[in-house]
Amino acid sequence: MTTTVRSFAKINVGLRIGARREDGFHELLTVYQTIGLHDVIRVSVGRGSGIEIRCADPRVPKDESNTCYRIVEETMPVLRAKGRVVIDIEKRLPVQGGLGGASANAVATLLGLERALKKSLAAVQRLRIAAEVGSDLPLFLLGGTVLGVGRGEQVYPLQDWPGTACVVVTPGVGVSTPKAFAEWDRKLTMTGASDRMVELGRGLSAWLSESYSGAPRQIYRRGRAENPLLELVRAGIKNDFEQVVFPEYPEVSEGKSALERAGAKYASLSGSGSALYGLFASKEAARAAEARLRKQGWAAEATVTLTRGQYWRRIFDC
Repeated sequence: MTTTVRSFAKINVGLRIGARREDGFHELLTVYQTIGLHDVIRVSVGRGSGIEIRCADPRVPKDESNTCYRIVEETMPVLRAKGRVVIDIEKRLPVQGGLGGASANAVATLLGLERALKKSLAAVQRLRIAAEVGSDLPLFLLGGTVLGVGRGEQVYPLQDWPGTACVVVTPGVGVSTPKAFAEWDRKLTMTGASDRMVELGRGLSAWLSESYSGAPRQIYRRGRAENPLLELVRAGIKNDFEQVVFPEYPEVSEGKSALERAGAKYASLSGSGSALYGLFASKEAARAAEARLRKQGWAAEATVTLTRGQYWRRIFDC
């Protein structure tokens, strides 16, 4: 039996980087938001043993370095299951794009494996295994709007905002997350920003306080162009990685500017990049921006943010 699972991408709505920890990771504070762009994962379990990764994209590793491989290794003993696991990855998301593609693939593999075996892990077991395999994995066990702290693996569901039209631009370069962190550490040392942890989260705190204030939300009413997610413009939310990625990759910086010129109310790098996204006032505006950007030579795709309910309704709807 083959189980097919949609592997949805995420964007980072603001990302603050704190100091390097003793374990080598950095303290992070971010809001993850799942979006409609996705890969497709097919999982089957048959006779024999071992794990096989299949993918037409040569950039995707097919050995034990693949997060899908590692999550199967961790999950099979816990489920007390045996068999040969074959994972077929239909890659639509960029590699090293900052959209969480590899992490989403692993979580989709986990969910597909459970369904193929007709066995289920407890929620706490899923989260533990996901966090052990990678920092970005746990968010995909929640979906929707998610607060991420620690090294990003400590996740808390936030109140979902209404769907927001967005456009994702993928420059033709890949950004290594470890290298981006290394450059951040070098920059932090050079600038002597010892108060970075004091600043951590001020913008997000202001944004979340506004969102949970209980004040009447006129912006939900028909006829208003603004969406609650766009409040982050006023809150000054930024992605710290832009400070080190943009100087190294000027074309990525230009991608953000192109989104803003195309009418994005807010544009940002996602994760460490290289993908960028822009939030738009309507689906029509996003589609027009997509067409304009493609005419300019950018790889652009219009999509929409997914609420938690939409995420889980669509994940097996293949």
